[in-house]
Amino acid sequence: MKAVLCRSLGPASSLTLETLDDPHPGPGEVKVRVKAFALNFFDTLIIEGKYQIRPELPFSPAAEFSGIVEAIGDDVDRFRPGDAVIGYIRFGAARDVVIAIEDDLIPMPDGISFEAAAGLSVTYGTTLHAFRDRAGLQEGETVAVLGAAGGVGQAAVEIATIMGARVIACASSDDKLAFARSLGATETINYATEPLKDRLKALTSGMGADVVYDPVGGDLAEQAVRATAWEGRYLVVGFAAGEIPKIPLNLVMLKGCDIRGVFWGEAIIRDPESHWSNMTQILDWVRQGKLKPHIHAVYPMERTAEAIQEIADRKVRGKIIVTP
Repeated sequence: MKAVLCRSLGPASSLTLETLDDPHPGPGEVKVRVKAFALNFFDTLIIEGKYQIRPELPFSPAAEFSGIVEAIGDDVDRFRPGDAVIGYIRFGAARDVVIAIEDDLIPMPDGISFEAAAGLSVTYGTTLHAFRDRAGLQEGETVAVLGAAGGVGQAAVEIATIMGARVIACASSDDKLAFARSLGATETINYATEPLKDRLKALTSGMGADVVYDPVGGDLAEQAVRATAWEGRYLVVGFAAGEIPKIPLNLVMLKGCDIRGVFWGEAIIRDPESHWSNMTQILDWVRQGKLKPHIHAVYPMERTAEAIQEIADRKVRGKIIVTP
């Protein structure tokens, strides 16, 4: 099989494409022939040793993929050879063949392309977990999405809209906000030119947002908490701004609101059945045409390093998909 390998930590240009022996599944494992894999911003970090997960060298980047089950080990009940699946394995998907455990895989229904399915797990999985499992989002509630044109921010605008929420998209430029409107946002805030707290209050008649989805952090976090409604839920999704904020706890008390962490990578380990349910829902929305994943570009595997560099240069809006 062909595999993209990181043999030494460094930039994308240091990745190599090599030929390896095909692996074989052990007990509880599934061998999947990869049809497409997706790249995320964390792939730019993991190859430089700057991510929270630090695999032993050599390793392949890419965490999410789609493909066809080729073989199964003993004690595998849910899958058979020939099944189409999507999967998330944290790293190692940038190759022709992957070995996954049963809980890493979700059945892929007919009517969805491998390219579209490959990039659903991380951004959409994180977001539905955030809204359904952590926030308990209800139809008719108001959701403020920070970083609304980024990977998870884009997914948040789309999924909150599908769930019947009123979405206020918040981003740092007018073109990003126009993109968010095309995904379903009804109001927008440019927090590079407008005060986030004041505008959120103004757009909610002074009440604040029922749910704040924050993958940005930094200086925006406290403003967003101050604009969270009574008994609202502020979701801590990530820190794209690079700074972990310190929130005055008196705000939480005075507003009767909750600050809730969203750690999807751990949640799917602790509760795989909920992950299965969430991903089945996402795939069903895609099949019905309610959710239309935005693919920035599709690359052949020989250009994986170039694709990762494009993400590192922040030139991407939507998913980068690679096909072996």
